[in-house]
Amino acid sequence: MVLEQAIGIVESVLGIFGALFIVYGAAIAIVQLLKRESGLQKLSYHDIRWGFTTRILIGLEFFVAADVLKTILEPTFQDLAVLGAIVAIRTVVSYFLGKEVQEMPEDKKI
Repeated sequence: MVLEQAIGIVESVLGIFGALFIVYGAAIAIVQLLKRESGLQKLSYHDIRWGFTTRILIGLEFFVAADVLKTILEPTFQDLAVLGAIVAIRTVVSYFLGKEVQEMPEDKKI
């Protein structure tokens, strides 16, 4: 019972942190875009996009970890099928975002 509560708490924290990290990345990207458009900052769209994409990837990793922990608490066949679908979708998105980040020049990475 205590282990289930601890896993539930950790799962919630990971999910919240993943969401917050993506929102944080979006806020930074918005500020950078506004600064760029107003002429206060010289970052390219490419640089802004790279930073946001990287933060989305990190947030998705936290979501996958939270989903895995949730399935430990509720291991029904339906839950496993839903987890498999969610992980598959997030893995495909993460793969293509990661591939995009790898193709960016090394000096542009945060």
